Amino acid sequence: MSDILKISQERSRKRKQLLAQTLGLSSVDELKIVLGTADDMNNGAGSSYSGYGGQRSGSVSNSRDDEGGSGGKKTPGEIIYRDSSTFLKGTQSSNPHNDYCQHFVDTGQRPQNFIRDVGLADRFEEYPKLRELIRLKDKLIQDTASAPMYLKADLKTLDLKGLGSKFDVILIEPPLEEYARAAPSVATVGGAPRVFWNWEEILNLDVGEVAAHRSFVFLWCGSSEGLDMGRNCLKKWGFRRCEDICWIRTNINKPGHSKQLEPKAVFQRTKEHCLMGIKGTVRRSTDGDFIHANVDIDLIISEEDEFGSFEKPIEIFHIIEHFCLGRRRMHLFGRDSSIRPGWLTVGPELTNSNFNAELYQTYFAEAPATGCTSRIESLRPKSPPANSKVLRGRGRGFPRGRGRPR
Repeated sequence: MSDILKISQERSRKRKQLLAQTLGLSSVDELKIVLGTADDMNNGAGSSYSGYGGQRSGSVSNSRDDEGGSGGKKTPGEIIYRDSSTFLKGTQSSNPHNDYCQHFVDTGQRPQNFIRDVGLADRFEEYPKLRELIRLKDKLIQDTASAPMYLKADLKTLDLKGLGSKFDVILIEPPLEEYARAAPSVATVGGAPRVFWNWEEILNLDVGEVAAHRSFVFLWCGSSEGLDMGRNCLKKWGFRRCEDICWIRTNINKPGHSKQLEPKAVFQRTKEHCLMGIKGTVRRSTDGDFIHANVDIDLIISEEDEFGSFEKPIEIFHIIEHFCLGRRRMHLFGRDSSIRPGWLTVGPELTNSNFNAELYQTYFAEAPATGCTSRIESLRPKSPPANSKVLRGRGRGFPRGRGRPR
C-alpha cells in the first residue's frame, strides 16, 4: 500500500470521528444510519468506495429535500440518487445528470471511455469522402514503403551521423524517468532493469544533424515536466514547435483506479503528449508535394496497454504518414513491436539488426516522396493561400488598390 493511500485513509478516519462528534453520535458506525447509507450498503445498490481514504462515493443526494418548498420532507415517489448507477441513461431517464467524474469514482471507468467513433475503422463512417481519402493514402503509402530496417544500438554512444542519411521524419520515444515513477514495480525489459533517460541526456541527442533541410520531429514527452523540457529539446535541435498531439488513454477493457500515483500527485493522469516540431520552410497551402495537412486531428483516443507497458498507440504512425509525404522516416527508441515498413527503427531494446547504410540510401534515390494521385489531390482538404491577392469580404473580390473596371 502506498504512503499516499495510508495518509488518505488516516485523514478519512479522523474526519468520520469529528463528524460523529458533531452529530452527537456514540460511534462512527452510527454515521451509516444517520446519513441514510446503511440500506444501500446492505442491498448492494451499486455504491462503492472511492479507493482513496475509504470515503464513500456518491453520498450526495440529487433530491431537493433540504431546499425551500419541500419543508424538509421527502416527496412521495421521489427518487434519491447517491451514486452514478443510472447516469448513462441520459436525459431520457429520471436522472438526467451525466456525471462522468462521479461515475469514474464509482466504477473506475474513465470519462473518455464513452466518446464514440474514436477508432481508426469507425472514425469516418459518416464522411465517405474522407474515408475514401484515407483508404487511398494508406494504399499509396503501402505501395511506396521501403523494406523495414532496424538497428540495435545504444543511443547514448551511437553517432547518428554515422547512419549516412538525412531524414524527413524523426519519431522519438524515449524511456522517460516519469514512467519509472508511475510504475516502478514493472520497470524492467527482458528480465533486466530498464534504462531510463533524463531530459539532459535526451537534449544531447544529435537529432538536428540527421534532419533534412525541411523535416519534422515528433517527441513523446509524457505529461509532466516533459512539456517544458521537450520544447527545449526542439529548440536546441533546430525545430520550431508547431503542434501538440495528445493521447487520451481509455480503460474500457480493465476499468479501475490506478494503484500507482506519482509523489505528491492528487489526480490520476490519463493522457500523454507528443510534441511536433518543424524545420525549414513548409507551407501547407503551397507545399503539397511534401505535406498533406488537415487529414487527421491532433487527438488520439485509444485503449492503454496492460499495467506497466510503455507502448504508444500505433495511430501515431498513421498520423505521420498521412501528413508528411517524405519517405525517409526514423524511429528512435523503437522496439521489435514497432518495426514497420517504410521506417528505420533504432534502439537498445531491439533484438536484432539488418541496417545497411548503402542499401538504405538506394531506396530513395529515384522517389524521395510517396507522391500523390489525382484522386487524392481532389479529395484532400486544402488550405487557402496565405497571401491571397484577392480582397475577401468586400464586394465581388476586386484587387486591392484598383477601382472597379469601367
